Amino acid sequence: MTPPAEPTRRAARPLGAAFVLLATALIAINLRPVASSVGPVLEEVTQGLGMSTAVAGFVTALPGLCFGLIGALAVGLARRVGMTTGIVLGLLAVGVGLLARAAIDSTALFLLLTALALGGAAIGNVLVPAWIKRQPRDVRLMTIYSAGLTLGGAMAAALVAPISAASDLGWRAALGVWGLVALVAVLPWALIASRERRTPGGRGSPAAAKPTGRIWHSSTAIALTVVFGIQSMNAYVQFGWLPQIYRDAGLSAGHAGILMSLLTALTLIGALMMPTVIARSPSLQPWMYAFGALLVIGNAGLLLAPATVPWLWAIILGTSGFAFPTAIALITARTRDPQVTARLSGFVQPMGYMLAAVGPFVVGVIYQATGTWTIVLILLMLSGVVLTLAGLRVSRHTWVDDELAA
Repeated sequence: MTPPAEPTRRAARPLGAAFVLLATALIAINLRPVASSVGPVLEEVTQGLGMSTAVAGFVTALPGLCFGLIGALAVGLARRVGMTTGIVLGLLAVGVGLLARAAIDSTALFLLLTALALGGAAIGNVLVPAWIKRQPRDVRLMTIYSAGLTLGGAMAAALVAPISAASDLGWRAALGVWGLVALVAVLPWALIASRERRTPGGRGSPAAAKPTGRIWHSSTAIALTVVFGIQSMNAYVQFGWLPQIYRDAGLSAGHAGILMSLLTALTLIGALMMPTVIARSPSLQPWMYAFGALLVIGNAGLLLAPATVPWLWAIILGTSGFAFPTAIALITARTRDPQVTARLSGFVQPMGYMLAAVGPFVVGVIYQATGTWTIVLILLMLSGVVLTLAGLRVSRHTWVDDELAA
């Protein structure tokens, strides 16, 4: 029986390498604005919709929850409709959800539409790495994808407030414009889906019948989930609380914001570097030691001398964030079969994002109970040790495919 992957590849080739690169960049920049665009105008949204403080807090927790819960369903969706069709449906959900939530006056509908858009992004989070695995130049595409994730999130966070101030529609225009950007990305992906009659994740392929629960049998998958979750948790804590840590140390709000921007800019460098580093390095162990050590040193600096050389701690923590594109790239680097890539992505990212969603909440509870950052920063230092231990396991040149077969 002819394997289904071959006709899929032949059907996609006429689109060309440049088209594939463009499609990858477009979807990457659209998977984070739904999560990063609300924060800068949350006060305006809260006032405009008459939200309570508790509901506003729930809005900030939705990204991690939706990325985890809905992302876990993405592989099943791909089995039913095909991988690229699943990606198209996810992009449509992002575009429609973002546009519709900018036009309504109901808090309940705002939450539902936000969850719809986040769910679409969660599907993309899981399926795009598996689709990249099927392409000839997957390292280049993974570099574009990792960089696009970071750039898209940063652009939305930076531009939403100026757009809100410049438009008569205020926050509605600032949030709705990202829905239009997402719908633009639907066009090339709809063309790709129309060319691919059957994908490795589609109905009827032999691997699609394998039980997804077996991914638990892979120690590499579990270790990669820990790396992804610990790094994502630290990133969410930094985005939510690092400016406050600096302000409590005596820095101005503007100074704290610049330091946060410095940290974010460094993550873009990591996104451009790490896929190639993984492909060419004989061993990733030195990098895993470095990621953990940088987390320990950066948080220790915030604990002992936060205002003395604050830029140094931002640089150190930003460099430790290279662990995120590393974890994303390892999803493809530690698998052979694109279907196993999809299963690994559907396990690592949902579980990791659920862990990440808990982090900022726990930090807030501890800070409110103690009034200091001491316990929080010590726990974050310890998380660097856990990241290194899991990272050393992921550094082994093993294949998740082989572990599942065993």
